[in-house]
Order: sequence, then structure tokens, then C-alpha cells
Amino acid sequence: MNPFLTESTLPYGLPDFAALRLEHVAPAVTEGIARQNAEIAAILAETQPTWENTVEALERSGAVLDRATAWFFNLQGTDVDEGFEEVAEEIVPALSAHADAIYQNPGLYARLQAVEVPADEESRRLHEHLLRAFRRRGADLGEADKARLSEINQRLSVLSEQFGRTLLTHTRELAVRFDTVAELEGLPQSQINAARQLGIDTGTGGYVIAIELPSVQSRQESLRSAKARRRLYEASQLRGRGANEENLLEQVRLRAEKARLLGYDTHADYVIEEETAGTPEAAANLLRDLAPAASANAAAERKLAGELAGGEVDGADWPYWQARRAEEELDVDTAELAAYFPLDRVLVDGVFHAAHLLYGITVERREDLKAYREDVHVWEVFDSPDNGGQGLGLLLTDYSARPTKRGGAWMSTFRQQSRLTGSRPVVVNVMSITMPTDGSQPLLSVDEVTTLFHEFGHALHGLLSDVRYPRFSGTNVPRDWVEFPSQINENWAFEPEVVRHYARHVETGEVIPEELLDAVRDLRQFGQGFATAEYLAAAIIDLAWHRLSPAQAAAVSDVDAFEAEALREAGLVVEELAPRYRSAYFNHIFGGGYSAGYYSYLWAEALDADGFDWFSGQDDKRAAGQRFRELILATGASRDYGDAFATLRGRDKDVRPLLERRGLVGADVR
Repeated sequence: MNPFLTESTLPYGLPDFAALRLEHVAPAVTEGIARQNAEIAAILAETQPTWENTVEALERSGAVLDRATAWFFNLQGTDVDEGFEEVAEEIVPALSAHADAIYQNPGLYARLQAVEVPADEESRRLHEHLLRAFRRRGADLGEADKARLSEINQRLSVLSEQFGRTLLTHTRELAVRFDTVAELEGLPQSQINAARQLGIDTGTGGYVIAIELPSVQSRQESLRSAKARRRLYEASQLRGRGANEENLLEQVRLRAEKARLLGYDTHADYVIEEETAGTPEAAANLLRDLAPAASANAAAERKLAGELAGGEVDGADWPYWQARRAEEELDVDTAELAAYFPLDRVLVDGVFHAAHLLYGITVERREDLKAYREDVHVWEVFDSPDNGGQGLGLLLTDYSARPTKRGGAWMSTFRQQSRLTGSRPVVVNVMSITMPTDGSQPLLSVDEVTTLFHEFGHALHGLLSDVRYPRFSGTNVPRDWVEFPSQINENWAFEPEVVRHYARHVETGEVIPEELLDAVRDLRQFGQGFATAEYLAAAIIDLAWHRLSPAQAAAVSDVDAFEAEALREAGLVVEELAPRYRSAYFNHIFGGGYSAGYYSYLWAEALDADGFDWFSGQDDKRAAGQRFRELILATGASRDYGDAFATLRGRDKDVRPLLERRGLVGADVR
């Protein structure tokens, strides 16, 4: 018996990872498609369309596919190998074709249009969403155009999967090997030990540093050897050259054709219609308005870094000298600081403690439940006693870096909350933290602490979801809204009542001194010109690719030239500053779901900065957390987003808190 074909009997429907195998996936997908087709046929066989036998039946359908694809695509991100790639080649086009067949089914579309809609807001929004989704997937097209759309969708699904696969392969191959420990001077001993272990694990010997997802590598801040810094920086920007450039150009052309086929001017118009920004112009205006101030601030920071270095600095050296500037001006030693941030203490006494203070929930380790690896832990999340104290769901934490894991950090789901199906959430947080080889606790940087809180903000969005329909559950919301809860949660990382609870020296247990805590806060604001400009550059490039018409897309052949022109037109040209992601390794938009949506982090930060101003003004943080939970976290996509924020804040969003945070108060933002 294929274990994907039946519901797991483990708590909360946690996948039975001990029983599941890669060879089960393709047969389960084939059977899952057949079963969902039978479920659709049963809907169409009903004489009179009703809400229950049409909409709710559609929402319940596809359970086998959900189980198989959730397992596969989660593990494809954390433990990919050649076997996963072969299965992906088989199932990805089939899944795309199956989805198109559902959305282009004229009988199903007609029934959805005919049903009587219940009066509650969630049902009304679901009906509107479904009709819009069917239209956006080609339900109104003629047969020839439907066929072409399905062809495009299947090809795009293959290209996206290939882009990510090539990027992972190049990232592995471009890991930088050093012959001697002297070349790694400046790194903490734990990172040197990890580099030596990676050399052993990969069979290359020496000391190996893996490439991280962005252009700038975090080790550039610490390595004292200019040659070592340059090798890392240059290797990071070689990823995807050739194969991924051809791939992304084809994706851009197909996306432009698809948008025009569906009646939109560009792919960005198609995507952002569903986002809270509403139009590409609104998103582009935010980026363009901030670009001049960010460029000026970044250029000034480079000049100051150069003065400390004794000459102009380039992209390889800029992070190092900026870090030395921070140490000098803020009087902070980042290695000393990291000693106060051991992973387990930050997670349990920081991340989980903050959630308890705000939402009353508690998180307990489930040693009896096993995840997909021994170093991945399972936690049960319980509601507050005043809310009944019942179990809400499960959290998996996967924090160890390894060659089989794609870079970056993310949250994903194995099961979604739904009152209709009686399902409770099982979510996973993933990061790539270099683990000490001696089994001791990894000591986190300020950025890693912030990321831990950020990803748990996404987890809270999934765990505290309270909706009827699975399509609206948790993080199934627009990209420029989904980052709002996660970025709000970042703010608690260094709030006094939270940070003093977890930031204790790994050896002495001493609570972080006030002067170091002040330095942390200053450090988070330091170098905002660079950070803002590299982010804006990537977001500008994303929108530039996806605002092309089919004819314009067909005319582009030089990726580097296109990027340079897009940045010049937007007024963001800073010498020696690379975009956070160049196109050939921009996995968010060519291997993930953020095409025409990378701007969303900044859009959501405007909500977050303004929203956290509201939090800060509340005397009773527990009551404020409950209100945030009820209005934002619990509602998923079941409520209008602008209305939810305005109800929380008492008005529409204000961008001034964002400008103050980013040091861009002088920017003229519309």
C-alpha cells in the first residue's frame, strides 16, 4: 500500500516520515490526479449545483495530491538529490496539466457561477476568488488559446524547476576551497572547523566555504584576507551563467505571452492584480521614490569604508570595512556579541517566549514524534488557557546547513488548517546555520537571530490560522501581505522584555549587558544605505523583467545589459554595489513564486513599521497580541487586507515609520 494514499494516523496528521519513500511519490501523484478527476466528475454529476456539492466539494478534493506534493516539495528544498530531480521531471508537467484541466473545465466553471453563495464574508470572498482564479487560469478562453495556455504553463513549470536545480548544482560546485587555515583568518574557530569538515564531506580536502544565496557572502565581513573575500564574492556571482540566463529569458518571454493571452498588458499586471499593491505602478513608485536617497546613503557609506581602508573599496571588500567601521564607531565585537545568542536559547527562551507573551501560546518538544531527519525537531503548539489550551498544531524546525539544502530560510506547510476538513496545521521553519563540529550550540549573528524570529512569524501565520476554507488558510495570501506578520515578529527579537530573557552568555550565563544591547540596536540600523540599495536593485530588476510586453521580451538577449539599464532608469546606480540577487541566481523570481513580487518585502515593511508603532504604544502587550492574532494571523485570506490593517491601526498605513527606520526621512514618497 502506498502510504500517501491514506491519511496519516499520527497526531495532527504529521506525515509518517519513516514509511514514506521517494519511490512512492510518482505513483501517488498519478493516483491522486485520477482520484481528484473522479471527485470533479462527481461534482459535475450533481443535478443541482449547491454551495455544498460544488464549492465545498471542490475545496475537499485532491487530498492525496496534497499529501504527496507537500512531502515531495518540502524535502526537495531540504534534501534534494538526483532521485528527486528525476521525479520532479516526471510529476511537475503532469501537475501543471492537471491544474489547467480543472481551471479550464467549462462545466465546473458554469456551476461555480450558478451556485447560491452563503451570506458570510468568508464564503462570499471564496466565491469571488474562485471565479477570478478560473478566469485568470483561462476559463473564458477559446479552445485553441486554452491549449496554448496549458502548453505555456507546463513549460514554465519545467523551466522553474530546472532553474532551481541548476542554481543548487552551481552553488555546490562553486563552493570555495582554501588550502590553509591562514587564509581563513578572522573567522571564528567554529566556522573554521565547519569549513574543514565540509572539505572532508565533499572529498576535496582543505577548508571549504559554501556559497550563500545572495551576492554578498556573510563571511566577507570577517575574512581578513582580501584575496579570500574576493574569491567568495566572485564565485557567488558566477552561479547560473549560461544555462540559467537562457532559461530565464525563455521564462520572461513565456510569461509575457501568457499575460497577453489572458488580457493583461504584462506579467506584472497579471501578478499584481492579486496583490495588495494593486498595480505595477504602485509597486514601482515605492521603489523609485526610495532609490535616490538609498543610492546617496550607500555611496556615503562606501566613502567612509574607504577612508578606514585607506583607499576606495570594491564589492568584495566593502562589507569587511563596513563591519570594521561598525566595530569602531559602535564599539562592538561581533564575535563577543554572538556568545550571547546560542541557538536553542534564542529559540526557546526568545522566539517561543515572545509568542507566549503576545499570544499566550506555549511550545513543547515532542521527542516521540520523528521528522524527516534526526536533526529536525518536532514541537507541539498549545493555545493559551483562556482560549481553551487545546493543541493548535505542530512545528518542525530544520536549521542545519548541508550541501543538499537550497540556501536561504523559509517556512512551509505539510498540512493546512481548515475547519471544513477538520485539519490542523503542520508547518516547518528552515534555515541554513553552520553547526559546530563538536556538537556544541551554534552561536548566532544578529542577522540570524532576526531571521529566526522572522520565519517563526510565518509559522505563527500558519499555526494560528482559524478559517473554514483551506484555500484561505494561513499564508495563502498575497506576497505583499504574507511578509507583514513575519516582519512584525522580527521586531520582538531585541525588545527589552524578550532579549533579556534569552540573551545570556553561552559560558557564564550572564545576561547581555545594557551597553551591548544598545550596540545591537545601533548595529541593526548601521549600513542601511547599502542594505536598502542592494534590496531595491533586486526588486527593480524583478519588476523590469516582468513589465515587458511580448515584443520587448523577445528583443532582450543580454542579461547583464538589461539589468544595468533597469537600474539606471530607476536612478539606482551605486559603484561596486551588486544587487542582492542577479538574475541568473534570482531563485525567488525564476525558481520560486515571487515573480513581479520581490518588491513585497518593502511593501510589507511599510505595514510592519507602522504596525509595530501601534504595538509599541499599547500598554497591555498580551491584549494587543490577541487583537493582532484575531485581525491578522487568524484570518488568512478570509478578510479584506486593507480593512484588517485599518481596523488594527485605526487608519490606513503611513510610510513615515519605514523611512525613519531605513534612514530615508528625506525621501519624497507618494
